[in-house]
Amino acid sequence: MRTIIMQISILCTIIMLAGCDSFVEVNLPKSQLTNTAVFESYATADAAMADIYAKIRDSGLLNGSYTGISNQLGNYTDELTAFGGPSNPSIPFFNNTLLASSGNVLAYWNTSYNQIYAANAVIEGLQASKNIEQENKNRLLGEAMFIRALSHFYLVKLFGGIPYIKSTDYRQNSTANRISAEEVYKNIISDLEKAISFLPVNYSSGQRIRPNKYCGKALLARTYLENHSYEQAANESSSVINNTAMYSLPAPNSVFLLNSTETIWQLQSATAGQNTLQGTLFIFDQGPPAFTALSSSLVQSFSEQDLRKINWTKEVKNNGQSWFHAYKYKEQSNTPVSKEYSIIFRTAEQYLIRAEARARIGDLIGAKEDLNKLRTRAGLGNTAAESQDEVLKAVLDERRWELFTESGHRFFDLQRFKKLDAVLSLVKPGWDINDQLLPIPENELNTNPNLRPQNPGY
Repeated sequence: MRTIIMQISILCTIIMLAGCDSFVEVNLPKSQLTNTAVFESYATADAAMADIYAKIRDSGLLNGSYTGISNQLGNYTDELTAFGGPSNPSIPFFNNTLLASSGNVLAYWNTSYNQIYAANAVIEGLQASKNIEQENKNRLLGEAMFIRALSHFYLVKLFGGIPYIKSTDYRQNSTANRISAEEVYKNIISDLEKAISFLPVNYSSGQRIRPNKYCGKALLARTYLENHSYEQAANESSSVINNTAMYSLPAPNSVFLLNSTETIWQLQSATAGQNTLQGTLFIFDQGPPAFTALSSSLVQSFSEQDLRKINWTKEVKNNGQSWFHAYKYKEQSNTPVSKEYSIIFRTAEQYLIRAEARARIGDLIGAKEDLNKLRTRAGLGNTAAESQDEVLKAVLDERRWELFTESGHRFFDLQRFKKLDAVLSLVKPGWDINDQLLPIPENELNTNPNLRPQNPGY
């Protein structure tokens, strides 16, 4: 009977969290995650944490459907071209005509803060629990702190200064102030340092679907890079790269398979035999595309010998015309057993982080060594870059070819390199200097005046 009650409690958690529109909603119902019964056993606490991963996979910024940032920020930059009429929800991103009233932008804000709320509830519940063994408690605390840091990372990259939420007190949260991006990064770093101290070295699952210590380091390296802490970024990336027993760079045609040794963290599919939403979204068999295709500028930027173009893009022809779609994930539908999960962190990015960090502190030899690792895997010769500016340009190019259609990297890269205007004004007729951040949702500004001022241009 006790087990059944706890299972019902978890179900209520799922239902009630799904009903919360925003972390600032005044009438936020009391979530079952705040019920101490959830944290009386490791099984139910672990289930609460697993539900957060399911929400990230299905409805958050990182979901692989058309609403996720892999697609929408691809359309927002120079990675993807949107097709179809006004019914295609990617058109406002592609045309750079987003409004503060955009439902998609509001969903990014709400789902992220709902996931933060859930992570905070897990943290508070675990800290109060006296019945879970310390080792298990530490792992779940580390995972929840990692998710809190991850969600804030994407929010600050999309919106600039934001509130950093560390509690489940909705009255306090409903009047939270925006803090500067620099302060957000400091909070992310603090959360990740704690998460890394709690997370285990080894994965709790052989499929790398729960973050471990090195996953925390991978996000910490990314955060340090954004925060201009280049030596620290290089050190954290090196910690991941040097763990060759766990991580390596397989051939391009193996990178996105479920058991890839390049994967640092991936999101498990909802059911056995299900593959990625990205495969369903990006792959098309005939042209013109109904929804989206790789931009001609991206396709033409590849060397014809680049194994990434050969293995990760696919051409579709019709009546003398051709289009390319992303082909990193090969499965468009279910298979008897799942072959691919959605990868969020992988080793190649760590080489690129370290290459950029090294270049920015003047270690051009080390930076080029990292770039050449990826270029060799792609079947290309060593980079010809020599000066610091040339090496940094080579880093940006390699990131474009390596990370396209993965979680908005291109937008964040151009943002970090301060090249959004220079690059996108040439290929995006609707591009405006104020498009460097998304608007704070109008709803949220009306509910909480402390979120003002609105981002420029909206």
